[in-house]
Amino acid sequence: MNIRRFPLTREVSFFVLAYLYLPVFVLIGYSFNANRTATVWTHASLDWYVRILNNPSIRAATWNSLVLALSAATAATVIALLAALATRSAFPGRDASETLLKLPLILPEIVVAVATLILFVAVGIDLGLGAMILAHTVFCIPFAYLPIRARLDGMSGSYEEAAQDLYANRFRTFRRVTLPLLWPGVLAGFTLAFVTSLDDFLTSFFLSGPGTTTLPVYIFSAIRAGITPEINAISTVMLVISILLVSLSFALTRLRR
Repeated sequence: MNIRRFPLTREVSFFVLAYLYLPVFVLIGYSFNANRTATVWTHASLDWYVRILNNPSIRAATWNSLVLALSAATAATVIALLAALATRSAFPGRDASETLLKLPLILPEIVVAVATLILFVAVGIDLGLGAMILAHTVFCIPFAYLPIRARLDGMSGSYEEAAQDLYANRFRTFRRVTLPLLWPGVLAGFTLAFVTSLDDFLTSFFLSGPGTTTLPVYIFSAIRAGITPEINAISTVMLVISILLVSLSFALTRLRR
């Protein structure tokens, strides 16, 4: 069955895409608006981009977001790499283990955020950057796991067998053969985990403490006081960074060497 043969398929597809992405283009356009009122256009200006660079609160929130994303993505990528290697061979309970690894992808984020908050309060973990890194690491694991596992499944085992035939132990085989072949998947998984952590709002909102406000939480707080082109400029910068990183991740997954 060819879905393109159905009537109005192309027109409906264009309408859905326009409905999804037209507000994004409007936001980007109004980020260059010189007027303080976000919905009243006067003339183009880069003043709001200069203001967000000179705003100490935005710089602090950006620094918190970068530290959080880098820490969580690094930890999640290491755990995902070990999990991918562990689930490569068949063993009892492998399907259940893979399901648990992928479970954060399908659970509602609000449920995960509230449950994590209740757990941390119950066990006495202080809210703040450390709590956010721990929570972000957990839900970033499947985003790092899937590209690594896909790369591992597409990799021939003959190279590792040849290394072992040449008297290389398991660690040297992993360091000199397996890991270099897995690097595109590892980098792609790290990039996806980094973008996911950088853009997260709900978990950061529930677990942030004094002085650990992230950029999405700052944007939410600023919107409650009124939307200005400054918010549009911050959102545009985050959008461009996310698109570049996701494009890099997609390119890395297509590498064959």
